[in-house]
Amino acid sequence: MDANAPREDSAGGWSQFGDKPPTTGTFTRPGPVLPPPPPPQRQRAGFVLTRKAVAGLALAAFAALTATALGGGAVGAYVAGAGQPVPTVTKTVASPVFRSASGQLTVAQVAEKVQPSVVMIQGQSAEGSGVVLSEDGLILTNNHVVSGQGRQFTVKFSDGKTAKATVVGTDPATDLAVIRAEGVSGLAKVTLGDSDQLKVGDDVLALGSPLGLDGTVTSGIISALDRTVTAGGGRGDQQLPPGLGGQGQSQAEEPTTLGGMIQTDAAINPGNSGGALVNAAGELVGINSAVAADGVNLGFAIPVNTAKQVSEQLISKGKVTHAFLGVSVTDATGDVPGALIRQVSAGSPAEKAGLKQGDLITKIGATAVSGGDTVVGQVRGFKVGQQVPVTYQRDGKTDTVTVTMEEKK
Repeated sequence: MDANAPREDSAGGWSQFGDKPPTTGTFTRPGPVLPPPPPPQRQRAGFVLTRKAVAGLALAAFAALTATALGGGAVGAYVAGAGQPVPTVTKTVASPVFRSASGQLTVAQVAEKVQPSVVMIQGQSAEGSGVVLSEDGLILTNNHVVSGQGRQFTVKFSDGKTAKATVVGTDPATDLAVIRAEGVSGLAKVTLGDSDQLKVGDDVLALGSPLGLDGTVTSGIISALDRTVTAGGGRGDQQLPPGLGGQGQSQAEEPTTLGGMIQTDAAINPGNSGGALVNAAGELVGINSAVAADGVNLGFAIPVNTAKQVSEQLISKGKVTHAFLGVSVTDATGDVPGALIRQVSAGSPAEKAGLKQGDLITKIGATAVSGGDTVVGQVRGFKVGQQVPVTYQRDGKTDTVTVTMEEKK
């Protein structure tokens, strides 16, 4: 696989969302708790697990290779313990404190602050979310929200008003797009944060329009950082949502690999794509983009620092310049994890730095390489002209070179 191109095949238990309506789950409770009889004691009952799957109004444009579906979807699990005493419920008078370095805000206060900056986007046959970047109507969203939907959209704001919108520019490589709402002014633009300052465990809110329910807010934490997510391609049993290649027909999509992704347990569902992930100060830190279809609240967001860089280029030039490394890689099969270089392009930054076919890349930049996807995802996050250290193994010896990224032609 080319480090500047998607993976060639997909393997994993991730699925895309079709157009099935939501299904009703069940919540099985154990019977009443009885006093224990005289010895011998009764054996304690086990746990009951019931899942509620949500599908429908899917906006994902791709299915994941390693467990990711763009557009989002979640499977919730509920566990009831048999034989447990009934817990005492304590009523809280004040809202719980949603702490941040900049002060103390409740979840409700953060939601109230951000909701006017989050919109619902309606296309020809699919819906998604977006974030207001400017008072005159520039809106950031996912590429897969607008892909295959034509050039005309309807944007619904938090106050219920609507406006027509057109595409300013799209970047499939980073799954980002910018649209412009027409005839609007004085919009509440979102406050941009710094995704480089995020730490695992930080409180976050996800805002968007899951299943067409605009103005929805869910809360969670940052579960992990710098994840590599590969979505789409290869599997014939994956369903494309309406408007993205057919009405639920089984088709293969070109895969897209995204590096540096933020993982969160804040619930993300179909329709949340393009919506806001904000910190406890109400600052945008990510654009919600993907979710593990078979997991429980495993969502992924594009870091706002990447989104800012891409959106600025889309607004000013209508396209995005991407960095080029110039290697084709595959997953390592030995005891050492990494990406094995299959081919080095002549005259590429990789060749100029001294990398060769057969080298095993174990680290790129500050990120340890677990496979070919890591290299692909990281390269897409680098800037043209950026100098990046690459650690590799050759003939059992480890070495590091500095690669100067060039523009992909």
